[in-house]
Amino acid sequence: MEAVLSGAVELAFAPPSEEAAYCGALHEELPATVAGLGRSDPEPRSDLTAGWGDGAIVLRCGVPRPPAMTDEKALGAEVGGVGWLTEPREGDGPRFTTTYRKTYVEVSMDERFAHDATPLMDLAAAVKKAVPPSV
Repeated sequence: MEAVLSGAVELAFAPPSEEAAYCGALHEELPATVAGLGRSDPEPRSDLTAGWGDGAIVLRCGVPRPPAMTDEKALGAEVGGVGWLTEPREGDGPRFTTTYRKTYVEVSMDERFAHDATPLMDLAAAVKKAVPPSV
């Protein structure tokens, strides 16, 4: 199980082995920069987590299905050919979680990205390549 705190993002989870394999493949495909920010992965290093801009953008792969996925009023968006559940967070930036993929990939951003899909666009190609659709 991974357990680390990066900014205000708790990184504690242990996906099933098949999902962890997708996360390993995703880790290999992730870009060096996202939204102009350089890679700065949380410690301890893991194929399940990645970061850019010293915690401004944090990716977690293999996370559990978010409860908001069952909310019929939940917001969603398609960016770069990837479906994302959109969760605004009070006092922080947004959190996005992939939809209809073999494992869930969550991206948390600080408030400067509250209205900016650039990080998701920068990550979409890697997600599409490494994590197959579930439908």
